[in-house]
Amino acid sequence: MRGTGVPLVTPFDGDGELDTERLRELVGWIEDRGVDFLVPCGSNSEAELMGLEERARVTEIVAEAADGPVLAGTGHPGLRETLRQTELAADAGADAALVVTPFYYDHDDDDLEAYYREVADESPIPIYLYSVPVFTGVALAPEVVGRLASHDNVVGMKDSSGDLGGFQRTLALTADESFDLLEGSGNVYAHALASGADGGVLGLANIAPERATEIYRLHVGGDDAAARQLNARLLELNRTAAIEHGVPGTKAAMRERGAPAGYVRRPHTELGAAAEAEIAELVGDATP
Repeated sequence: MRGTGVPLVTPFDGDGELDTERLRELVGWIEDRGVDFLVPCGSNSEAELMGLEERARVTEIVAEAADGPVLAGTGHPGLRETLRQTELAADAGADAALVVTPFYYDHDDDDLEAYYREVADESPIPIYLYSVPVFTGVALAPEVVGRLASHDNVVGMKDSSGDLGGFQRTLALTADESFDLLEGSGNVYAHALASGADGGVLGLANIAPERATEIYRLHVGGDDAAARQLNARLLELNRTAAIEHGVPGTKAAMRERGAPAGYVRRPHTELGAAAEAEIAELVGDATP
């Protein structure tokens, strides 16, 4: 996967049920704005609030509706569930699987490496590692990533640590492999691209897919200064909507733009009027 990917939100209706029609519409809304690939069932998708079969259904709908590649989130805290989810994602039409680090219990580097090797050995589709310590408390060490990158079925990683130093070390340790390193933090997207990232999977791209894609296009065109300037224009929107208010903030910002984002699933709750007004103003300042 290269370019800008979107960790697609999952539209639910007012009762918290999957809104399949809005999900299909959302795929078109996002793709019409120039992104390179879609990522259902990730952190922004409220995947941890869905069961195995429901996640597979979301992946199936996205794969059917999408024109571009689909990288489906399949990670669970346990190996058996991850293997089953990955198999279901492959059957649903996903091109590759994004596997978050096991969480809840503590695991050392040897455990994590062995886990990913077993997932990659068993998976019928290519595996992307996913490190998101803000949610899991687990950060994949660059040395572990470097060793896993030599596995034939481990083809890349989404790094949502926001640690550019660690990102650059991972780049160096995977340089001899065919390995896509993707930035997961919208705040440092342009900087990661300038450091050698192959693209990104950005929660911000749900709200401003045109802008996120433009950052990548500016980088490819050799204008990293302009890419950084555009990235800076989006910082406040990303901080307030996506980071401070999480999924409810992201969906509120998307609805402000007319996107069929739907509503959140409990225990998430919708934002109050003051927060929605603040986000609406930021959306107006930062998007077309």
